[in-house]
This record gives sequence, structure tokens and C-alpha cells, in this order.
Amino acid sequence: MLSPQLSTDDFIAGLRAAGVRRAAIVHDAQCGIRVSHPALEGLAAWAAADRTDFDRHEALFFEIGAESGHLLAAALHRTLRGQGAGGVRFWGYDTVEAFVRDGLRLSRGMGQKNALAGLWWGGGKGLIARRAEVDHRDPEVRRAIYRDYGRFISGLRGCYVTAEDVGTRPADMVEIHATTRFTTCVPEAMGGSGNPSRLTAEGVVVAMEAAFEHLGQGSLAGAHVAMQGLGNVAGFMVTSLLERDVARIDAVDIDEALVAQVRTDVADERLRARTVDASDQTILGTHCDVLAPNAVGGILNPETIARLNAPLVCGAANNQLADPDRDADLLRERGVLFVPDFLANRMGIVNCANEQYGWFDDDPAITAHLDRGAPEGVFQRTLEVLAAARDAGTTPWDEAVALADRLGEIPHPVWGDRTHRIIRHLFEGDWAAG
Repeated sequence: MLSPQLSTDDFIAGLRAAGVRRAAIVHDAQCGIRVSHPALEGLAAWAAADRTDFDRHEALFFEIGAESGHLLAAALHRTLRGQGAGGVRFWGYDTVEAFVRDGLRLSRGMGQKNALAGLWWGGGKGLIARRAEVDHRDPEVRRAIYRDYGRFISGLRGCYVTAEDVGTRPADMVEIHATTRFTTCVPEAMGGSGNPSRLTAEGVVVAMEAAFEHLGQGSLAGAHVAMQGLGNVAGFMVTSLLERDVARIDAVDIDEALVAQVRTDVADERLRARTVDASDQTILGTHCDVLAPNAVGGILNPETIARLNAPLVCGAANNQLADPDRDADLLRERGVLFVPDFLANRMGIVNCANEQYGWFDDDPAITAHLDRGAPEGVFQRTLEVLAAARDAGTTPWDEAVALADRLGEIPHPVWGDRTHRIIRHLFEGDWAAG
């Protein structure tokens, strides 16, 4: 058995030693957790015992890229609403446990996000493990990795549909699209809807506005915002916040060139952006009206929550709570209102949700999510969750999860459990044999 504590490179070596290039862990109510090969039994046992991130996930698929040799994966949460959908993250992981845990968290978040948005998608997420000794800036290396990922997705026969995520660029999506049709958010030149960052940013700011209304603070005009991270989404958030007449934005990022670029692009004295070391978390203690975590996940934990000086936390980063149940309670105890990330940052998947049916500018199927009056829109859904938490004496996290779980049990109006049937067919067929 391969230990979850192995490095991803050692995990690859272990699979190869066992004669395995493809492997899967699947779960359903009738049969429990099953593995395609005994080498995965240790990882399956870890998942079964986990109480933080494994939540009746339907499948974890793994493959060693035939051309690149990288570890590729897809995690599927609940798929009654439709195919598992979510971007592919290209990131470095110290252990296989960290790799899998990220996939479990992200796929669950995508399922919750899709359900709360009223989209007919299930929860899915893709992962590619960086290899330390490989120069991932080399175009030929990246081409091989992402074409491998496209082949991997093709092999899954549509139970997972991928898109852009952290570490993956628009040019990489072109390479994925070259070897699979199961992808969205491809560049406009290829008939896709393109980069969703601007819309995602707008959705997060709308969620902030809903939280301000819930707190009786009116609009964002005159507010002081602190932001951790200035990547694609956060950069657009800066512009959107300034358009709403905030008084000040304190923002940090670890990328000096990115900070300089944002300063040049924005050129507004209300923005105070600076570069910090990766270990510097002082921005989290800024005395402000709203803190926006826009960078890494798991940033809110007992240590950092104790330092918060903001009455509201609402940002673009996924999985902001290190331990959701514990940390949501800690935030409430400190009197900090927390808007769950999967409630606020839906607009990326909204942008490409119906891409397969064609797209056009100002599509009402997209813009309605930013309409303050739309019942399933970001604004009203955020108000609904915050009011439910206030009335029940619970946390916004508890109420958002409960609502998403209820909506996630509504089957697709046409295809029902088709995606789960595909998963079962892959597992019981010859997929693992290649």
C-alpha cells in the first residue's frame, strides 16, 4: 500500500512499481469505498477516516501523464445536478495527502458553488502536481503536461469537465482543448468565453455589498478594504471597489512585478499596494471595514482569526477556513461576519456554465447573477444565508453548506444520475487498464 504521506514523486514511483498508470478510488452508498488497485488501499483508508475534507465524494481518479510523467487527478463530489465541473489547479504539494485534500476541498466547494448558483453542474476539480526538478516555464514542457491532462480528461468520458484555475493559463487551456472536448473557459479565439476573472471579481464585490446591507452599513462608499493577494481576480476587485468610492485599499502580494503592474494600471492614491514575503500575514490584522483573502486557502485559523481587526471577511480565495467547522465558530465568537467563499466567488463557473450552448456579450444567463433583485443571484443568496444564520444563531458557513447540500440533492432535470453511471462504468470496466 502507498502511504498518503509519500511525496507525489514517490507516489508516482510506487504506482509504476506496481504496474499502475491509472487508478481510482470510488464511493457510493451501496458499496462504500472501493479502489481499482490494492496500492491505493492506504489512501482509501485515510479518506474513509477523514472528518475534515472527505464528504461522500464519488470519485478520485489518478493518472501518470504518458508524455510528461506528471501526476494528474480529478476529484468528484456530488454529481446529481450534472457533470463534475471545476478548473484544473497546477500546484506544488509536499505529500499525496496534501494533493488529495486540496482536490477534495475544491471539488466540494465547486459543487456547493454550483448548487447555490442554480447551475446544472456537480462538484469537480482537477489537479496537476508540480515537479520540483522540472522547468515549468518551458513552453514545450507545459504543452506536454496539459496535453496529457486533456487525454486524461478524455479517458473519463465526460464525468468531469475542466476549466482554468490557479497555475493554469489561457494558453494552457488551448493545449488541454487540443486533446479533449470536455473543457470550458477556452480562449475567445477558439469559441470560448475566455478569462472569467473580471466577472468573478464583480461577484465578490457584490457579496461584500450584501454583507454591508445585512450589517446596516449601507454602501461600500467610504469603506476601508484590506486585501491579501493581487492576482487576476483581485486586480479587477481593486477597480470595482474604487468605482464604488471606497476610501482606501491596503493590498499586498508576494509578487513584486505584479504589485508594480497593478500600481501602474490603477494609478489611484487610494490604493496602497506593497510586496511582502510569503510568510508575512500582517495584512490580516489590518484595522479595516472588510478583509478580503484573495490568495491561498486555509488562511483563517485560530492564530490568524485571533488577530483580525475587521467586522467582515469576504474574499475571492477558495477554502479560506483551515478547519471550516472550528474556524467558522471562532469567527462568530469574535464577532466577525464571514461570507463563505463558495457563496461569493461563483462567477467564474457562471461565466462558462453554458458555454457549450454558445455565448454572446451581456448574456442575461450570466448578468442576472449580479442583479441585486435576482433570487439566486449573489446579492440575494448572500442576504438569505446571512439572515438564516442570524435567525438560527448559527454561522453563515453552516447555513450556506446546509442550503448547498439540499440543492445538491436535486437531480439534473434531464440526466439524473448519468454522471454517477459513467463513474461506475469506468471503475467496473477497463479504464484502469489503460
